[in-house]
Amino acid sequence: MLGYFFIALATALSLLIVDLVVPGVNIANFPSALIAAAVIGLINSGIKPTLTTLSLPLTYLTLGGFSLVVNGICFWLASILVPGFQVQGFLAFLLGPVVLSLANTFLSKYFAEKGLELQDSQ
Repeated sequence: MLGYFFIALATALSLLIVDLVVPGVNIANFPSALIAAAVIGLINSGIKPTLTTLSLPLTYLTLGGFSLVVNGICFWLASILVPGFQVQGFLAFLLGPVVLSLANTFLSKYFAEKGLELQDSQ
């Protein structure tokens, strides 16, 4: 259960980093980032597999490039569902999920390392 909390926290912090780095992505406050993190997780586990399957021919033709568009659609859809989270413009549509993924990977590894250190010291 604590693992899910750290995943949500890492994603929310990553969204705040995206807000700072990518023009066109706006997050009102930390609670909005937490809600957006939960919605992004639900969209990525529920809707994204269907979109990925339906867009497989385009993804194949573009040598995987269309997967950036699928990620952008999921990111944009989350912004529609969460008040206080906005994605405006094509640059934010494409770069937002990429920066989110990079920041989330870094923070998740950081939390995992800290979790292992805490576990080893107990």
